[in-house]
Amino acid sequence: MPTIVPNQPAPEKLGGDDLEADVEKKDSADSIPSLGEPQEEKKFWFQRGKDYDPDAIATQPSVYDVADVKDQYMPQEDWENVHRFDPLARWTWGEEYKVVRRIDWRIMLWVAVMFTAMELDRANLNQAVADNFLDDLNLSTNDYNLGNSVYALSFLAGEFPSQLLAKWIGPDRYIPVQIVMFSIVSASQFALHDRASFLACRSLLALLQGGFIPECVLYLSYFYKHHELTIRLSFFWTGMFMADILASIIAFGLLHLRGVQGLPGWRWLFLIEGLITGTIGLMSFVMLPAGPTQTASWSRGKKGWFTAREESIMVNRIIRDDPSKGTMHNREPITPKLLWKSLTDVDLWPLYAIGLTFNIPTFSPQLYLTLSLKGLGFTTFQTNLLTIPYLVLKIINMLLLSTLAEVTGQLAASASLFQFWCLPFLIYLRVVDTQHASKWLTWAIISLLLAAPLAHPVQVGWISRNANTVRSRAVGAALYNMFLQAGVVISSNIYRADDAPLYRRGNSILLGILSLNIVLYIVAKSYYIWRNRSRARKWDQMTPEERLVYLVDHQDKGNKRLDFRLAS
Repeated sequence: MPTIVPNQPAPEKLGGDDLEADVEKKDSADSIPSLGEPQEEKKFWFQRGKDYDPDAIATQPSVYDVADVKDQYMPQEDWENVHRFDPLARWTWGEEYKVVRRIDWRIMLWVAVMFTAMELDRANLNQAVADNFLDDLNLSTNDYNLGNSVYALSFLAGEFPSQLLAKWIGPDRYIPVQIVMFSIVSASQFALHDRASFLACRSLLALLQGGFIPECVLYLSYFYKHHELTIRLSFFWTGMFMADILASIIAFGLLHLRGVQGLPGWRWLFLIEGLITGTIGLMSFVMLPAGPTQTASWSRGKKGWFTAREESIMVNRIIRDDPSKGTMHNREPITPKLLWKSLTDVDLWPLYAIGLTFNIPTFSPQLYLTLSLKGLGFTTFQTNLLTIPYLVLKIINMLLLSTLAEVTGQLAASASLFQFWCLPFLIYLRVVDTQHASKWLTWAIISLLLAAPLAHPVQVGWISRNANTVRSRAVGAALYNMFLQAGVVISSNIYRADDAPLYRRGNSILLGILSLNIVLYIVAKSYYIWRNRSRARKWDQMTPEERLVYLVDHQDKGNKRLDFRLAS
């Protein structure tokens, strides 16, 4: 939710001459140009009806248009984009949408490619398992569970150090290094020979991959408004599922190399996919600019990717949407004091609790998908190809869910739809003897369960909105992902060998957790409504003079300010 803009006179409608762009700052108050018509922004192309005017001014009222309070929200002097900051800048809707499309192609697309590469190395174990990986290394099902748990715990341990390091030296520098390092570990799995080497590689791989997702979320927040970030994060996670689809297709070919040089196919799988990821990591040194006004380089051209006018639009539309983005430099470290403030931010705790358990109802069945399909009688190559349909449907469902959340503004209700989707399929798996049912019907039920609309993009965007400071956004994204990985550890131990092959006990546990998740969404929604009402009462009781004194002198910062409303 944005910061409340104090009441002010309605802007006059602009004439044609007022649309001319002027990024030069004006010194005279008499030269202040009019703002655009206050309106609910059309977030998606299908919302733009006949009243859409690409030549209308897009600059919406913000705190920078209120003389008495604007000084309290000015960006710090060393903010990397401060030279393009101009409260008097005006631009049209046509210009803004054009700039956003360019950001999508230049920034968002490559971030999704990087995530695809990371997921390729993270998830190829599933394909290896279908190629007798466990038997070749003399591993049991419980060893496989342990490997997943070790991976999740190591990923969790790597989250904070990686995120803090990226915030210090810049995501544009750290992420490419990170990709290259974990690609080397991934490729080295070619040489696995026993249980110890398997667990060591899973641990090291996860330690190096930890923090990658919140780093990317923080990086994208430099370019997008809050409501834009949610739908872009859905495309970001689309990269993950595209990697899973590609992994199945690639595995279909690479696993046929079993016998080449007397080696099993899974060894070639690890080696070749690791080399692919390493190549993407090297390319990322060139493809990631530091920020909206820092795209110029030897590789991206002396003038960079954007004109001065486009940079002005990018910077001012972002900081008008969220003034807190000007409070930290993109290479400024988070101090221990700021870290502690973020860790103790109770307004984000409901989202951490959701992150711990929300994905468990599908994650446990997903971990065992290839083993389950082989147990139903499908071949190695059929198993890999049969994992593709649910991924395609999951991508579609995730994009629809993210769109629904932004169109309605109901984040908790939209995210909870994931749980209601899972419910009937988990009930089926709990009560039906799948060993005697049609294997194709069982595959269809499991696929539909796993195709549940992932609430990740909505919830990570929710964290970003409710953080309202750069340091809380960075720490909050990492903490959320740490709780998520803790959930992965739980997921890895729900299906046990003594419960096979029907896993009735495990599915009963999943149904219990699903019920808990629905309660958590209700609690989170209720908490944020209560917090907003409490703040509104205090804010509304203040006179304009008292509000000004509060903004100047009070110690409340970020999402603790009385003029900030938490999204729900």
